[in-house]
Amino acid sequence: MTVQDQTTQQSIVLTDTAAAKVKSLLEQEGRDDLNLRVAVQPGGCSGLRYQLFFDERSLDGDVVKDFGGVGVVVDRMSSPYLGGATIDFVDTIEKQGFTIDNPNAGGSCACGDSFH
Repeated sequence: MTVQDQTTQQSIVLTDTAAAKVKSLLEQEGRDDLNLRVAVQPGGCSGLRYQLFFDERSLDGDVVKDFGGVGVVVDRMSSPYLGGATIDFVDTIEKQGFTIDNPNAGGSCACGDSFH
């Protein structure tokens, strides 16, 4: 089995709640040509940090998955770190924002924005 096969089998998941929030944000922007790009970058207090942002680019090796009309894009280098990860959106008194539950993370920081 190749790395690409593993990425295809264990791709990132966007919950219905998160997909609805992304759709809402895109509607506010008046854009239908953007995807939600999820990436892993060096940094943060645990070694790696997540980046979520809207992107109109298409890069070589991108893995794209559709969640009810919301495109989620992961670049080739980030895919191994994000296979099987679930992106959700929480809106509680304590916290509002996107969360990532990543089974590949060996540990994370207190704020949940970085991992190793």
